[in-house]
Amino acid sequence: MRNEAIKRVKLVFTLFDADGNGVLESDDFDLMSSRVAAAVPEADEARKQAMRAGFTRYWTTLAGELDTDRDGRITYDEYQACVLSPERFSGAIDEFAAGFARLGDLDGSGTVARPVFIGMMRGVGFALPNIHALFDAFEPDDDDRIRVDVWEAEIKNFYAPDRGGIPADLLAASPAA
Repeated sequence: MRNEAIKRVKLVFTLFDADGNGVLESDDFDLMSSRVAAAVPEADEARKQAMRAGFTRYWTTLAGELDTDRDGRITYDEYQACVLSPERFSGAIDEFAAGFARLGDLDGSGTVARPVFIGMMRGVGFALPNIHALFDAFEPDDDDRIRVDVWEAEIKNFYAPDRGGIPADLLAASPAA
């Protein structure tokens, strides 16, 4: 497993622990999806529902795979074991990536504008300089938009244990200047 992947996973665990109690619970995913939806109020309800469904499936997969004592809580060690095992988690990541990235395509053009991208990523809790660095790594077009399919693919890369040197590593780097 690549060191970059472990760093990314640690960051995401911290962000998904929305209430900061050191474990992941269903409420954390509800809170996070609400924050993301609030960051894109102009998104249509179908896209918001798809994004929320991705968060729900993410949680459901974690709970089903890892919560053996059925206490509704996932520790970091449990999380790392699952999320870095593509054979156990790829379906949930695929749905999460699709719902999340496509939420930002407000006009159906297959692209996401920088302000929408920033709002969504801030809704998750990523640092603003890192968000800008990632957006720029996606090589925005002349209208300062990135392709949804590129973003969706990079979300999947973010969770790949064998990936390093990818644009998504910018999110887990020390805050960019």
